[in-house]
Amino acid sequence: MDVIFTCPKCEQELAVDSSGTGSQIDCPSCGQSIIIPEPIVVPRSGEGIPTLPPEASGARLGANPANPISSSAAAKVEMHLRVPSNKAPEVLIAKALAPLEVAAKESDRKMRVKTIKHTDCVEVGHDRFDEMVTNFLIRIGETNIISINTLSYTHLDIGSQKLMTDYGVMIVYRG
Repeated sequence: MDVIFTCPKCEQELAVDSSGTGSQIDCPSCGQSIIIPEPIVVPRSGEGIPTLPPEASGARLGANPANPISSSAAAKVEMHLRVPSNKAPEVLIAKALAPLEVAAKESDRKMRVKTIKHTDCVEVGHDRFDEMVTNFLIRIGETNIISINTLSYTHLDIGSQKLMTDYGVMIVYRG
């Protein structure tokens, strides 16, 4: 059973296990020392205050609630806690700016172009085009890629002396 109370200084709503009543804690919001108060038992509608003392019913003080239904999962009340803040929500989730050293290094980077042709990636009957494109993209990093464009081109095949149509990619990146 939780003890719910507010900090007297900053009015932060706190929930603490009832076993800590009487002990002193620091408010997580403002840091003021607070003594955890005794829980206030409020009977629910339809429940009366027990007429027998807890010792007479065989229960220890504070160990078992007066009504077993009150400790069931169905009886739990959903709590909405608030954390005081002087900042607007947009500021709390805004992305942090890059340090000046990083920003200075990135501003010196120039735009570059890399063309990878399919014919240049075929070695002894093994097509390594996908592997070479993937390795290049990993090496430059996703954040540096500006665009990737497919290419279609023709070239003269030396062995057959014919014009062949092939493909490739043109990668524009910061480097």
